[in-house]
Amino acid sequence: MNKNVIYLIFAVLIGLFAGWLLFGTTSNSSSENKTSKEKKHSLEEHSSEIWTCSMHPQVRQQEPGDCPICGMDLIPAESSATGLAPNEFKMTENAMALANIQTTVIGEMSSSNSSIELSGKIKANDDKAATQPAHFNGRVDQLYVTSVGETVRKGQAVAKIYSPELVAAQQELITAYRIKDAQPQLYNAVKNKFMNWMIPQSQLAEVLKTGIPKPSFTIYAQVSGVVTELMVNKGSHVMDGQPIFKVANLSTVWAEFDAYETTIQDIKEGQDISVVVKAIPNKTFNAKVSFIDPILNTSTRTVRVRATLNNKEDLLKPGMFVTGTIKLDTDNNTQITVPKSAVLWTGEQSLVYIKTTATSPTFIMRNVTLGRTVNDNYEIQSGLKIGDEVVTNGTFTVDAAAQLQGKQSMMNPTTGSDTMNKQLEDSSYLNDVMIKYIVLKDALVNSDTKAAHQASNNLLKSIRNTEELKDVSALKALETTTQNFIKAETLAQQRSAFVGLSKNLIKISKGFSSQNTTYYIQECPMANNNNGAQWLALEKGIKNPYFGEEMLDCGSVIGRL
Repeated sequence: MNKNVIYLIFAVLIGLFAGWLLFGTTSNSSSENKTSKEKKHSLEEHSSEIWTCSMHPQVRQQEPGDCPICGMDLIPAESSATGLAPNEFKMTENAMALANIQTTVIGEMSSSNSSIELSGKIKANDDKAATQPAHFNGRVDQLYVTSVGETVRKGQAVAKIYSPELVAAQQELITAYRIKDAQPQLYNAVKNKFMNWMIPQSQLAEVLKTGIPKPSFTIYAQVSGVVTELMVNKGSHVMDGQPIFKVANLSTVWAEFDAYETTIQDIKEGQDISVVVKAIPNKTFNAKVSFIDPILNTSTRTVRVRATLNNKEDLLKPGMFVTGTIKLDTDNNTQITVPKSAVLWTGEQSLVYIKTTATSPTFIMRNVTLGRTVNDNYEIQSGLKIGDEVVTNGTFTVDAAAQLQGKQSMMNPTTGSDTMNKQLEDSSYLNDVMIKYIVLKDALVNSDTKAAHQASNNLLKSIRNTEELKDVSALKALETTTQNFIKAETLAQQRSAFVGLSKNLIKISKGFSSQNTTYYIQECPMANNNNGAQWLALEKGIKNPYFGEEMLDCGSVIGRL
């Protein structure tokens, strides 16, 4: 009995062991194979995934890591939707809502050319300007008009002049006066010299009464107005006819505008122009175009346009920023127009995004040819037609989505991600410096002092880390001007420091031919106290960092790198 139990237990154990050999190994093997396959599939999926930077979508890598531009962690790029054309891409409804992306159907836009807007400044009316000269040689002992902006009235004392020449002439006058009965012609001749010197009779009478020559004489104003320029200081030596100061009668002033050559064909002398002053936004000054410069400024590609404004209330001050609106005659020829916000610039191309499907947020990039600027719109000469639905708000967000999906975009107007990677690999070692500079420029365009300060610190770090530029002689100047920018406390000081910073970076950039990205050298003739200033931009469209929204479009492209 005991033997049978033992045999039975032994048989059961053998059966269990055999079962384990037959089924356990297979199960483990199956599990291991399944795990291996899942792991392999995950690796394959991981290796085929494209990684990009949320701040710099042009960066596209086959594996995760840090952005080579800003150092942020890379994120998986959105996979492209199926069933779309090669360069079409789709966005989510949530992304559309968050970015406030808006579209407009071309047929719903106004196609008439209603008006042209011009930017400019108030200037003293040169036709009403006058000069107060000195009428004899001498030294300025006292100056009674001491500052620009001071009001001068005719007959007011201007300066007291010491003149050795007049001292000798007075002695001659005293002698001639004593013998005038015998030689009246001599006396009159000497007296006439003082009349030519504009010496008042009252001062001569005092000299003749006392018989003592005066060492100095007072010059009185022959003109009235506001002093616009002061030419002498106390202690200065003046000569006969030399200007002491200039005055302007500000009862009327000029509004001078820069009109781009593409719009000048629609501007004529005598046209009505409505002028709004930035400092007085609730008042409109109505005038007529009184002058159009016959010569084009070849540096800015603009023509000077002028209107004379009534300033009896003394509201308009020379130097104020103004905007002029000229209404155009409408005709039967309609022209397709789109808001400026719909257009992106890249090199010599202008781009818009078209919504290709009415029922879903599907887009594609479209090249367009721009005509003139009318109000806040661009005329479209080719590339669009009535019925096209164009992105008019959130265009940059749509462009970023195109870049993330490897489609045609502003940064990549040709094809796919391979070109982007090639551009990134071939980019100049100045690339990081230039990118930091562009961020700084954009902060000034937005008049954001805090962001500009942070951007200048990042730019300085980038300059110091650019080992390849250590032998460039202008690098030290660039570093110094960047440090000066960092020290600036106000927006005006930052914009002033940006002049030298840009000048040095442009100088360095011109020395490198290996740079792939196109940068546009742009210039505003009104910046830097009307001395003009330049800057670099990625886009051809003007966004002025020296004035921001006050004169955002002021400037022109003068070259490119």
